[in-house]
Amino acid sequence: MKPCPNCSSPYGYATGNEIYACPECGNEWNVAEISEEPGLKVIDANGNILQDGDSVVVIKDLPVKGAPKSIKAGTKVKNIRLTDGDHNIDCKIDGFGSMALKSEFVRKA
Repeated sequence: MKPCPNCSSPYGYATGNEIYACPECGNEWNVAEISEEPGLKVIDANGNILQDGDSVVVIKDLPVKGAPKSIKAGTKVKNIRLTDGDHNIDCKIDGFGSMALKSEFVRKA
């Protein structure tokens, strides 16, 4: 049994020569074509996978500790860097400087 690359179900089963199928989502894949990429897998609010250098848009007003104003919804952030931890996006925002954001409050631009 192999985990499904589409839904991560642990019940993937062999159907032929290196072809596997998932009983939960119906996905079929070739084990030889799937390459496990080492590194971070960060997902935005819409379920899109983010990568270093992407641009994102903030989806809700975010208060900033120690700042007189918050980051407004719709603010575009360019050239993000992904990190481990709770706040998994490092970036620079005009008017605020260097910040760490949670991926659940952004969407891919």
